[in-house]
Amino acid sequence: MTFPAPGAQRLARITGRYETTVAGGEAVRAFFPHPLPPTDPPLDMARFDGRLRAAERGLARLEVAGAMVPSLDWFIYAFVRKEAVISSQIEGTQATLVDLLNHEAADQPTQPTADVEEICNYVDALAYARAQLVDPSASPLSMRLLNATHARLMRGVRGATKLPGEVRRSQNWIGGSRPGNASFVTPPPHLLPDGISALERYMHADDGTHPIVRAGLLHVQFETLHPYLDGNGRVGRLLISLLLEHWGQLTRPLLYLSLFFKRHRAEYYRRLSLVRTDGDWEGWLDFFLDGVATIAEEAVATASDLFTRVAEDRERLLANPDTALMTVRLFERLPTHPIVSSASVMRLLGTSRPTAGRALDALVDAGILVETTGKRRDRTFAYDAYLQRLREGTEVVGG
Repeated sequence: MTFPAPGAQRLARITGRYETTVAGGEAVRAFFPHPLPPTDPPLDMARFDGRLRAAERGLARLEVAGAMVPSLDWFIYAFVRKEAVISSQIEGTQATLVDLLNHEAADQPTQPTADVEEICNYVDALAYARAQLVDPSASPLSMRLLNATHARLMRGVRGATKLPGEVRRSQNWIGGSRPGNASFVTPPPHLLPDGISALERYMHADDGTHPIVRAGLLHVQFETLHPYLDGNGRVGRLLISLLLEHWGQLTRPLLYLSLFFKRHRAEYYRRLSLVRTDGDWEGWLDFFLDGVATIAEEAVATASDLFTRVAEDRERLLANPDTALMTVRLFERLPTHPIVSSASVMRLLGTSRPTAGRALDALVDAGILVETTGKRRDRTFAYDAYLQRLREGTEVVGG
């Protein structure tokens, strides 16, 4: 996929101001963004009209796919975990989807590795944010909700010193070995209250801009404000999904753009930077809308493939007259537990170890489960064909 070259057909626009501040013992120029929407000139909506229509079509198809699948729980389970893994990988986490699923299927609850813990935190943070979003008695989509989500994301050893759930009170920066050679110096902390207030006002003030475009604008604004000491990227990407659901573009949490941003990581950061340095909101929105359309269509294809796989395996399993009820019950749990062990099957089905073992053996004999450890004890089994499709894009790249 190609994108317009940086600077191509760009309109001159100033998107913020610089303020000299002291960080790390040296004077630096920190950037503070103007409130949304972009002005002087306003957005050139005609430039990306076709991309916006493609993004709308993609979301409509994804919404239909979510309504037609036999079990929405499968869909959400798969996509939430995939997003948690990939969004964490963008920030340097080395754990994979299989690492996460192996931890969830462990015979004995154990302390996860630091990388897996971060991914588990992301899954928990997303579940919390969505529950609050659909609860009429809970906090609306606001910085207060994002703070509570951030607190869950940063829970644990790595986040203990990062003010979980609190807006930063010190200067930070992105890139470079010190503030003086950073690629971007974030707004000084004393300006954050004004910036956050403006962000929330735009979040709740409909200015006639299409909601998909508004979500793209708010993502950049959040990343530019960089309100936390750590975790800004993950919360900022999560914000996109929450906004699309909050504004009715999707009724289910089915679109996550981290895979697109991971594939085009350098372009992603370049587009964010060009908004700040050159006012190129149009270039960012070209990129962002491509991402929405692309990932929506891929999500539809993935969902179709996963459910076709399950339907074919179910039909084959039920055609065998020797298939026991407990084997069928275990099979029906595999899409939300694609890696299992004897202990996890006992918990899932509320049954004895011998019965769990017979169900596992039956699914191995049917070619549905594959034993993954090669050990005689503490074995794990994977729904391999299903997992191979689900894990696409979640591999660790770049070391």
